[in-house]
Amino acid sequence: MERRHFLSLMGMAALSACVSSGSKSNNGSSSAVADSFSGHIFPQLGYGYDALQPYIDAQTMELHYDKHHRGYYKKFMAAIDGSELEKTPMHQIFANISRHSESVRNNGGGYYNHMLFWENMSPDGGDPSARLLNAIVKNFGSYDEFKAEFNSAAKSHFGSGWAWLYMDSDKNLKVTSTPNQDNPLMDVNPEKGIPLLALDVWEHAYYLKYQNMRGDYVDNFWNVINWKTVSKRWEKAHKGEWEG
Repeated sequence: MERRHFLSLMGMAALSACVSSGSKSNNGSSSAVADSFSGHIFPQLGYGYDALQPYIDAQTMELHYDKHHRGYYKKFMAAIDGSELEKTPMHQIFANISRHSESVRNNGGGYYNHMLFWENMSPDGGDPSARLLNAIVKNFGSYDEFKAEFNSAAKSHFGSGWAWLYMDSDKNLKVTSTPNQDNPLMDVNPEKGIPLLALDVWEHAYYLKYQNMRGDYVDNFWNVINWKTVSKRWEKAHKGEWEG
């Protein structure tokens, strides 16, 4: 997906450095080295606005993608206009986000987090791969215990933010939540690692359909997770071949 337009090949050594320092088609080619970074590009959605119904309605998808996400992208690009950040991959920006403005942090996070969110949803995402499922069981005790912990992080998070499944620098799978548009790649976040699964719990992600029933939205999210994408993301992270 579009993340390959802007993130270079990054192994576990790069993750450790980060931790210690703080319906439409794909429109682009894969990038494997830093010098082929082609800039920050707004992604195509990859499926129709109605593809995730009845769990996520078409109107919410259209507004969320074309208004909220595009708005974050435009404001991020305005915030970095004329600076070296125009040519800096997102994981490097996040690794030093404490040095940048609130606009870069908030809008860059909103731009990046939503790309992961669209990627990790699908009307036919299947199940976790056998290897990922084994890792989930190893780290959480069972799939059901992982699901319960993720649900708790999403449902109990106060205010706007995100719930995450991520892999830390020791290759352990963990669950966390972050406020606003923060993510586990940012040096300001106490829990750092490679994000694997993202759930947007801002009200704009669910309010038209679910009103104030965030819990129902979170429960239904499990019906649209693209486990194929999440499993591939985990495989690359586990092998030290993460692309962002």
